[in-house]
Amino acid sequence: MNHAHFIAGTESNLREPLTVAQTRVLERAVAKIIFLGAQVGVSADHMITLLKSGLTVGELLDYIAARGSNSA
Repeated sequence: MNHAHFIAGTESNLREPLTVAQTRVLERAVAKIIFLGAQVGVSADHMITLLKSGLTVGELLDYIAARGSNSA
């Protein structure tokens, strides 16, 4: 499931709790983002700070990718 598909599938029912399957998908996605961030020197705490400051998840992924490009 790609990012746009996941968002489109949840927009209409944001007030309803996630299903077990959705929770598992979300947990795997977050774990992968944390792993990728660690690979390029971005801690989970730093990612949380960036998100709280207004970055979208897509922008966070771009930031991580840019850090990876610069470190290669």
